[in-house]
Amino acid sequence: MTTLSTLQPEEILFVDIETVSLCQYFNELDEEWQQLWLEKSKYQRERKQTSPEESYEEAGIYAEFGKIICVSAGFFISENSNTRFRVTSFFGTDEKSLLESFAQLLDQHQDKPFRMMCAHNGKEFDFPYLCRRMLVHGIALPDLLDLAGKKPWENPHLDTMEMWKFGDYKHYTSLDLLACILNIPTPKDDIDGSQIARIYYEENDLERIKKYCEKDVITVAQIFRRFREEPLLEIDK
Repeated sequence: MTTLSTLQPEEILFVDIETVSLCQYFNELDEEWQQLWLEKSKYQRERKQTSPEESYEEAGIYAEFGKIICVSAGFFISENSNTRFRVTSFFGTDEKSLLESFAQLLDQHQDKPFRMMCAHNGKEFDFPYLCRRMLVHGIALPDLLDLAGKKPWENPHLDTMEMWKFGDYKHYTSLDLLACILNIPTPKDDIDGSQIARIYYEENDLERIKKYCEKDVITVAQIFRRFREEPLLEIDK
């Protein structure tokens, strides 16, 4: 039986994604898509008493109304008793192209095949979002993302938020909070997740978004180390 302590870190790919809405504003959608958004967001709009335009600011979290603009992936490398961590990113305005490149990494990594993927809240957000957007673009799901026919114990996905829950299904803890609790230093950013859409649409600063995404991947890897009671790593990017 595989446990956290018996996993080989070099066989795990750590992932984080950044997403935005397909259009910046609700009124840029055509009539059919506006109606579909009204149906999708009805409960949230009624609960928060917001307009369609206001609610659309959250459209990026839904794979039907959003798109991925950055996927950052990190992995451990062991050389001569030293362990390093490398991060690579796929980002841009062409979602299909960046997803194809990421899928190729999963399918063709040659140094040592990845057996698992790890993300924070990945089981509810990153992994299903990646699958849905790949399906939209007609990209074959890599084996690490395709759960069809797999038994629960064959699921190759790790989730640091799920680890922290310890079976408490109602409990949510953000990546920043968990890093703080576990005394993991994180670089202070001048942006947070709520600003990604503005930076993408108004500033077109994809490099800034990429750096933000990569920092989250590094933090997930450091949290993984904490769970294994291992020292934090010096990061090699």
